[in-house]
Amino acid sequence: MSQQKIEIYDTTLRDGNQGEGVNLSLRNKLDIAVVLDALGVDFIEGGWPGSNPKDDDFFVSVKDMDFSHAKITAFGSTHRADSVPEDDAFLAKLVQADADVTCIFGKSWDLHVEQALRISADRNLEMIEGSIAYLVETTKKPVFYDAEHFFDGFKSDPGYTLASLQVAFDAGAQRIILCDTNGGVLPSEVKVAVEAVRNSIAGVQLGIHVHNDGGLAVANTLQAIEAGAVQVHGTINGIGERCGNVDLTSVIGNLELKLGYRCLPEGRISGLKLISKKVWEILAMDGPSVQPFVGNSAFAHKGGVHVSAVLRNPETYEHIPPEVVGNSRKILISELSGGSNLRAKLANRYPQLEGKEVSQAILGEVQEKEHAGYSYENADGSFDLLVRRHIGRYQPCFETIFYRIYSPSNELVADQADSDLDGTIEASVKIRINGSETLCAAEGNGPIDALNQALRKALQVDYPVVQDLHLSDYTVRVVNSTEETAAKVRVFLEHQFEGESFGTIGVNVDIIKASWLALTEAYHYALMQHSDYLDELNS
Repeated sequence: MSQQKIEIYDTTLRDGNQGEGVNLSLRNKLDIAVVLDALGVDFIEGGWPGSNPKDDDFFVSVKDMDFSHAKITAFGSTHRADSVPEDDAFLAKLVQADADVTCIFGKSWDLHVEQALRISADRNLEMIEGSIAYLVETTKKPVFYDAEHFFDGFKSDPGYTLASLQVAFDAGAQRIILCDTNGGVLPSEVKVAVEAVRNSIAGVQLGIHVHNDGGLAVANTLQAIEAGAVQVHGTINGIGERCGNVDLTSVIGNLELKLGYRCLPEGRISGLKLISKKVWEILAMDGPSVQPFVGNSAFAHKGGVHVSAVLRNPETYEHIPPEVVGNSRKILISELSGGSNLRAKLANRYPQLEGKEVSQAILGEVQEKEHAGYSYENADGSFDLLVRRHIGRYQPCFETIFYRIYSPSNELVADQADSDLDGTIEASVKIRINGSETLCAAEGNGPIDALNQALRKALQVDYPVVQDLHLSDYTVRVVNSTEETAAKVRVFLEHQFEGESFGTIGVNVDIIKASWLALTEAYHYALMQHSDYLDELNS
């Protein structure tokens, strides 16, 4: 038997754009539309034509694009209370947009009818019916109806709310979408309401559109599907106003992998992680690492007991195979780790770790370092160097002799009482390579950039490959805040090198010293990795 199809209606480009800190440009919206189509969603809501120039331009630009699967939807509202459909400016804009589908919302809660629109209950029903009938007749394309605040209306006056859906259905709406606009409904309430609509309106095809203000958006959506809804409205990563919309990555993962529904074309679910990442990148935001299914920590294992069990059978601590959604397993190293963590993380690179003695020595140092403020969970570069030291494969390509930082007046920063480290700073670095000493100076935008430029300059003659090492993240955290200004700081650096992303770490009471430690470890790691790569090529 074929799986039941659930339509995926993405509203990232409109609802998602209403989230705090989100401001999608026209280019952003078009780029996201492309990856949504590649994922295989059924409908992409592009925006509200007539509400702003950007959305108007979207519906013009999108006509020149080819989509293999998705249909583009234009969003709007019923006509105004003081007009008729034929003369309403917003309905005219919806017709002009010429989208594949039109979706409009109307009021289903008597509170909104009385206090927001300030019209009679009958007039509201006329606006719903007239707007849908006009769009069906004029566009000759499918029209969907969003029943705004449906669940609040159903609790307040179920008879009136159901009547508002009936007129929408009779007017020709192909889908009636039940909206939890305030995001406060409970799963048990969703089930009762959806079943009531299906029993009241024969042949109705329902959708579900919920917000996450109660933290129940995914649960409410799944409940609606189980009760008979056939279409899901949501956003990638759950972005949206207030606490956001339902996260489609979690909904699709649960519907396809847990409940047996079909949401995407065959095999496309493996693109969930990628589209989540792309949307976060376009938004210039770091998504929560604990985001279900697609987060970087969704399949991360830290406890030694957990890792040991996962190595024997991943089902012991993983609810699905991570690769199914395009994610991957992550073994973390910390003071909580056991030998299983080390072997799982490093078996391919360092078979020497099979011995229990060396594993215990490495874990012992990790515990000591983490007690002193280090954290190796994401500092793979620093951890690799630590392992190398224990197994005799630490072969530094250079030795640091000293570094100095100067202010623009060429005085030592350390000697100044009120030095301003903002702006251009000069640094000098002296290193030793194969017995030969090199002293180089460079300017930078602040002390750390100056040190980085000077160190790179000193190394690049002997190691031109360092030109491919690029800093991608710089994070500073206070370790022991109770010490106030005497507290240690932990500096985490992330670099990109030859297609690999890795982190290094430094800890010290001096932020520049901590940064220097992390910076030199990054260069050591990159050069050792490059050396290993050359050895493999020549072997």
